[in-house]
Amino acid sequence: MARRTIAGLAGLGLAGLGLYAARRALIARALGLRPAEHPVRVERDIPVRMPDGAILYADRYTPRAAGPFPTILIRTPYSRASESGPLRPLTDFGHILFAERGYNVVVQGVRGRFRSGGEFDPFVHEAADGRATLEWVAAQPWFEGNLGMWGASYLGYTQWAVAADAPDYLKAIVPLITTTRFWRSFYPAGSFAFETALRWAQLTGMMVGANNTFDLTALRRMSSRATRTALGTAFGHVPIGEADVVATGGPVPFFRRWFADTDQEGDYWRRVDHHRGIGQVNAAVHLVAGWYDIFLGGQLADYTALLAAGRTPYLTVLPRAHTDTMVQLEGLREGLWWFDAHLKGQRELLDQRRPVRLALMGSREWHEMDFWPPPARLTRHYLHGEGMLSTAAPASHSPPDRYTYDPRDPTPSLGGPVLSELGGPRDQRAIEARGDILTYTTPPLPADLDVIGPVRLELFVRSSQHHTDFIGRLCDVRPDGASINVCEGLFRVAPGRGEPQPDGTLRIEIDLWSTAQRFGRGHRVRLDVCSAAHPRWAANQGDGGLSSPSYGAPAEQTIFHDAAHPSALVLPVVSAKTREEMASI
Repeated sequence: MARRTIAGLAGLGLAGLGLYAARRALIARALGLRPAEHPVRVERDIPVRMPDGAILYADRYTPRAAGPFPTILIRTPYSRASESGPLRPLTDFGHILFAERGYNVVVQGVRGRFRSGGEFDPFVHEAADGRATLEWVAAQPWFEGNLGMWGASYLGYTQWAVAADAPDYLKAIVPLITTTRFWRSFYPAGSFAFETALRWAQLTGMMVGANNTFDLTALRRMSSRATRTALGTAFGHVPIGEADVVATGGPVPFFRRWFADTDQEGDYWRRVDHHRGIGQVNAAVHLVAGWYDIFLGGQLADYTALLAAGRTPYLTVLPRAHTDTMVQLEGLREGLWWFDAHLKGQRELLDQRRPVRLALMGSREWHEMDFWPPPARLTRHYLHGEGMLSTAAPASHSPPDRYTYDPRDPTPSLGGPVLSELGGPRDQRAIEARGDILTYTTPPLPADLDVIGPVRLELFVRSSQHHTDFIGRLCDVRPDGASINVCEGLFRVAPGRGEPQPDGTLRIEIDLWSTAQRFGRGHRVRLDVCSAAHPRWAANQGDGGLSSPSYGAPAEQTIFHDAAHPSALVLPVVSAKTREEMASI
């Protein structure tokens, strides 16, 4: 079924999701799932005692059949179906799909969330509580020795929290849109992921309603105009370390810890990040990422680390943002396939596709390969005067371009990898019309251009401030003029960072993240250059810190593009011939 049909089904009213088996079957068919085999019964509010006495509650979905059946464990801070009030049918939906196809599904609320006991301290308790839960599952009479874990975002983090040196019965995990490296996600290039951190602090604080349920009052509160207004005001608050009070009405301890604890090697981040143990993960790992996801960079790094450790991870990259409903639905398909292969012993399923499968945005194509990234020709598109971008080398003498960055009115972000329903691909023309952003654009392309892999930007710059940011954004300009963001990145200038040049300029390299994007014939490639993408990244106040109590002075920014300063956008171009060669490997 066409993707838009699946998306339409995903938006059905709550009464249609989970209450009627016919609707579930229709969506399952649209997703390409195998047919349901069993009716399902649900056991609610099962107490699971942790070693310190805290009780975490779980629901179990199980086929109404003799079994035995493998088990899928899902640990969540976002409410179980029995805590979801009117949203129960929606929350039940995916768990029932798994159970109908021959799995026990255990859905547990993490510590301190909804009815589960103890204090919620994000990330901190998931390793110990997760390991205790694995042991509890293994002791149940219905457990037959094969366990998998599944889930997105924080639910994916709970998988990584127990995956290193896990018991042998943890056979497979499917972390969706998540990573082992949360420090990297909160502190990209030395900045702070302000929007994601503050939105999540507000969201988690507002979800719990009366009687520890996600009720209609909580739902209305989360979607109210007052809540949106408070968040918008908080994004403009200085110092940003106190923006939680504006957004939520009071200080949020974990937000303040994230903001203040910048040391990747400190006790907190060494405790909650799990990339250091990735070589001890023996479960089969299928990573499901999104091209516009907030965790894409970390997830691709996890894939590379697993390869380096001698593992054979599978990687699927969807054309999705973090909050896209289709991530959950497509993740169900990927999870069922992976669990059938590794928990039910149907290893022949792995022969049906290659380890890496990715969506080529700008087309309807999916491409499979044996590894990421694929072989590509690194092609330099040089910056030129008058806003031109070209593969031709720059002229010997070309006047630089200038703009002023004002921390009181930072260049805003629009779309992209953020924790918001407004994330993903968005038309950037309103942003590009500002005076504090430069654009460089190619002529219309004579043929399709496929860019697959990591994108980077080499800039020669000068700033009037010792501390400032430079941001690059790759855009696809359509024939109608819409400028759609593809990927972007940031470089935080500070003393000792970048490569000083003899003439006083500074050479910097900006990681614009990775993508798989077809720029169609007649489209144009565009590069945006600016010094803020607020509130996605905390606006640089010019003093080298994150907690400035006031706005800093404007920065006069200069971008050079001549023969001595060949600023260039570096694109990994994959030709049709290369794709054919990959397919034959």
